[in-house]
Amino acid sequence: MILEIKQLNKSFSNKQVLHDVSFTITSGKAMGFLGRNGAGKTTTIRALMDVFKADSGQFILDGKPFVPTDCRVGYLPEERGLYAKEKILDQLIYFSMLRGATKKEAKASAEYWIERFGLTFAKNAKLETLSKGNQQKIQIAQSLLNDPEILILDEPFSGLDPVNAQVLKDVIVESIAKGKLVIFSSHQMNYVEEFCDEIALIENGEIVLNGNLNEIKKEMGNRRLRLSAVDMSADQLKELLLSKITDIGIEHDSHSLIIELLNEKTKHKLLQDCLNCGIDIDLFSGYEPSLNDIFVKKVGAENA
Repeated sequence: MILEIKQLNKSFSNKQVLHDVSFTITSGKAMGFLGRNGAGKTTTIRALMDVFKADSGQFILDGKPFVPTDCRVGYLPEERGLYAKEKILDQLIYFSMLRGATKKEAKASAEYWIERFGLTFAKNAKLETLSKGNQQKIQIAQSLLNDPEILILDEPFSGLDPVNAQVLKDVIVESIAKGKLVIFSSHQMNYVEEFCDEIALIENGEIVLNGNLNEIKKEMGNRRLRLSAVDMSADQLKELLLSKITDIGIEHDSHSLIIELLNEKTKHKLLQDCLNCGIDIDLFSGYEPSLNDIFVKKVGAENA
């Protein structure tokens, strides 16, 4: 399946919050849909789910207009919406039947996910009696009912301890391997890097970065190197380099200096310059930014 979001626009009270938002999601891969709070992620997802109508734009699934009710869609919203005072099994059966399952099918699906998330002991308990993490697992379970073809997960790891996070990781990996179309939104960049082949980064209602994550990393790491030296702090090394070597730009993170090669500077020339300066090199390697680095660079405070 290929889901295309084309030139999506949406306004509330005469304020436009989405501006020609466009990106594509392919089944068998996970798309990381990223952005700061208020950037437009939830508005885009709600328009996709037909919670409200977009002012303009299209949702196209395999060349035809996308209608959420015509597909098996699992949706985990960031704002939780299950019934606190209802029994867990009863309400999962209810949600499954709302999506078209028979009562027998609904019960089987609900019991499977309750067991998968290790909550069989609590299936007849009220949701409000569970811990925050276990409530989150039930929220996730409802999104997985009826074997959805399209899975939309908004901050799924919120409230999960490492053991339960691993259970969810396994479920997501299985969903991708089965060829499901997965949209994954999170502020926890390590999870996005772990699962997502593609990313779309939204800021102030506009897509500012979109494409294959590995290719974006290579492009943003082009002509950049990591450098550190034995028995020299980052500040000491930076001061020495700036006083002795030309045609370089210098940044740093918690690991090392990040050297940008300017003009005709090559990595071989930089290496020779460093040796000529008597620098005892500890690290000299290519630089590949993390997703967190990319996120901050594109939508950090200086670019807001």
